[in-house]
Amino acid sequence: MKALGRVFKYGDNIDTDVIIPARYLNTSDPIELAKFCMEDIDPMFSKKVEVGDMIVADKNFGCGSSREHAPIAIKASGISCVIAKTFARIFYRNAINIGLPILECPEAVDGISQGDQVEVDFNTGVIQNVTTGMCYKAQPFPEFMQRIIAANGLVNYVKENRK
Repeated sequence: MKALGRVFKYGDNIDTDVIIPARYLNTSDPIELAKFCMEDIDPMFSKKVEVGDMIVADKNFGCGSSREHAPIAIKASGISCVIAKTFARIFYRNAINIGLPILECPEAVDGISQGDQVEVDFNTGVIQNVTTGMCYKAQPFPEFMQRIIAANGLVNYVKENRK
């Protein structure tokens, strides 16, 4: 599984209230949530993001409240992957549970800039900055987690694998 897209880069401590502001939590519809994704930090995000694009961020991405709305909004916006130095633990689990690929790779975060084109190979963990030609190596997900992501989330994975 691979992804190729343009980068939206953010700093440290991007919390779930920034990813999807609480004033929009009256819905759980992914399409509606996507319209307001990153609105408080990047008001034009939902207008600029294209399917396949990626978010790259510094430390502690997804901190704050434990709502699943945050990774749902990101995924529904078209983002194919989030790369960060570190993720908040609950966001990490929520992302996997809804099928949003995320990778921790501090070197990649330091070497990738806003607007760069990046390709990620989820099977190997290789992150290539197509713009600069630099390559980085993240820890790939174990095979079972790759299957959850490929199934578009844990619920779908369980449905597909019931006996």
